[in-house]
Amino acid sequence: EKLDPALHGAALWDAMKVEPTLWDYMPYGPFGSSEQFQSWIAERAALTDPYVYAIVAPDSRALGIAALMRITPETGVIEVGHIAYSPALQRTPLGTEAQFLLARYAFDTLGYRRYEWKCNALNAASRRAAERYGFTFEGIFRQHMIVKGKNRDTAWYSIIDTRWPARRAAFEHWLARSNFDAQGRQIASLASFRA
Repeated sequence: EKLDPALHGAALWDAMKVEPTLWDYMPYGPFGSSEQFQSWIAERAALTDPYVYAIVAPDSRALGIAALMRITPETGVIEVGHIAYSPALQRTPLGTEAQFLLARYAFDTLGYRRYEWKCNALNAASRRAAERYGFTFEGIFRQHMIVKGKNRDTAWYSIIDTRWPARRAAFEHWLARSNFDAQGRQIASLASFRA
């Protein structure tokens, strides 16, 4: 859902305050208080690029955020970023489904030809996630930016439109109920559906 401070702010704070390391590679955070976090959420919600979404569980609790950004319709390029998943969202089917829905929206609804993922090259978890979701590693931009007073090398990934149909099919097969056992554990990996 489009990020709404009134609907999502309190739940996001409750879900994210328990893990300050979520913000290690972000240009903002961690937040010392609910007030600081709510102010930041209000700023994010007002933006159109990045356009920030709340990732909401079936019980209506917001558990994370992600944004579509660097939106350039004239060249057909869009990026997913500012991804912050609370511990309750990490490594869950809901987290994967959120990434699938954003990619599907970018390619199938908006008609983009290139979908990017960029992260701090030191952020091993983000790099593993990009690869798991089917992004192709394209290289490292050395000293690409300064974040929190430190040089940041940026790892670049993408999915392009000619690869999207296969990626979409892999997501759809992985997300199918038949791919999960009675305890909600995957039977086959997402990567296996791309093989």
